[in-house]
Amino acid sequence: MKFSVYQTSDQGGREKNEDRMGYCYTREAGLFVLADGMGGHPDGEVAAQIAIQTVSALFQQQAKPKLKDVGRFLGDALLAAHHKILQYAGHPVDALDTPRTTLVAAVVQDGSASWIHCGDSRMYLVRGSELLVRTRDHSYLELRTPAFDDAMGLNRNVLYTCLGSPSLPVYDLDGPIVLEHGDRLLLCSDGLWSMFDDETIAHHLGRRPVASAIPFLVGEALERAGSSSDNVTAVAMQWEMPGAQAAAAGITTDEMHDELFASTIQAEPFDGLDDGHDELDDAEIERTIAEINAAIQRTAARKP
Repeated sequence: MKFSVYQTSDQGGREKNEDRMGYCYTREAGLFVLADGMGGHPDGEVAAQIAIQTVSALFQQQAKPKLKDVGRFLGDALLAAHHKILQYAGHPVDALDTPRTTLVAAVVQDGSASWIHCGDSRMYLVRGSELLVRTRDHSYLELRTPAFDDAMGLNRNVLYTCLGSPSLPVYDLDGPIVLEHGDRLLLCSDGLWSMFDDETIAHHLGRRPVASAIPFLVGEALERAGSSSDNVTAVAMQWEMPGAQAAAAGITTDEMHDELFASTIQAEPFDGLDDGHDELDDAEIERTIAEINAAIQRTAARKP
């Protein structure tokens, strides 16, 4: 694999930065992940950190050097992150105020990209200056029904799902899309995308290397929001086809050994988790998946 990547996060005008992001890769697979801890709930930054650590740990366990089933990995990783946040909070089944976070993650493998998201952190896929994909937020604003308009006043910040809530998370899983040389993949928090329309993001992301496009977009978002700026976080990847000249600061994985793993995601200890919190319990993950599938079936059965 050959790609260039850039990541950055700014606290903006908030008291603390509750966004977390990072990427990791093996010789044949790459993971890009971002989480936005939800304000108004305790320990949002902890929920975000647990989420990206859990997804990264599962990737390291399974990508040897690539994933057997990318879609299965993404679904399992999101549910494992949700489970670990609840574990940190002490499994508060009926709690109204627990650590919560959004999550968006993308895997690049076999020249294709697949992704999953829960909440309103977004992924953009840009080819040239054309927007191929933009994830749809799990917010009442994106639903745009008259009942939601009346009830919520079209407040984009109101989400109907996230990781860490007592209810099971709703998520969207998409891909794979075959990548072409120069395709850009952007994961960002709402502190960035809320300052631009989709066309503006696609224009700047498609016309600049990610190492200059991302600092420009982040800086512009901070300037537009001023002192009221939210945390602004982004991680972006530019895909390069085999044989093409690598971009500045590009990464080439061809010489990596099968067991080698590189990551920008640093593990942090949390008092609410035991010392082995990075060791994922497959049985727990399977039970959570079964619960979600059962809930989906019950919902479908109630529809006329």
